[in-house]
Amino acid sequence: MESLTKTHPAVIFSIYLPVIAAMLYYGHAYLGVSVWAEAGWFAGGALFWSFFEYLMHRYLFHMAVHGKRAERFVYTMHGVHHEYPRDTERLFMPPVPSLLIATALFLIFRLALGPAAFAFFPGFMVGYLAYGSMHYAIHAFAPPKFMKALWRNHHLHHYKEPEKGYGVSSGIMFLAR
Repeated sequence: MESLTKTHPAVIFSIYLPVIAAMLYYGHAYLGVSVWAEAGWFAGGALFWSFFEYLMHRYLFHMAVHGKRAERFVYTMHGVHHEYPRDTERLFMPPVPSLLIATALFLIFRLALGPAAFAFFPGFMVGYLAYGSMHYAIHAFAPPKFMKALWRNHHLHHYKEPEKGYGVSSGIMFLAR
């Protein structure tokens, strides 16, 4: 069971990059979403990811819970990452829960946005892949100069102030400090 909680970034990229390409193609070729509309919805999805990331990290991953089962759930979902922040195999969500959550989110976006979801969701997923890559880099490598502030704030979140700095991939984290 332990091995199911770990994943390499290449696995997630190999799953989502084809999905992103297929959805953009399908939205344009079969649903008639124009290239310009796709570009706009795609950008909107990527930007929305940062807001979603912040909300999930602050209100779900760090939620206050009562009871052993709830505590275990929150620990399994995110607490283990705080206990072992240098474990590079736990920085991306494993494929099965990732796909289940992605499917549920796509269905919500599809209901809310109609055919535009075939451009919004790929942008959202590119936001997720960028976030995951950045999060991986923050925990595995020394920061390049232009990203030092993101590294510093995320490390403060892990090692000094876990109740602050919930954003990883954007400036939202600076607003929440």
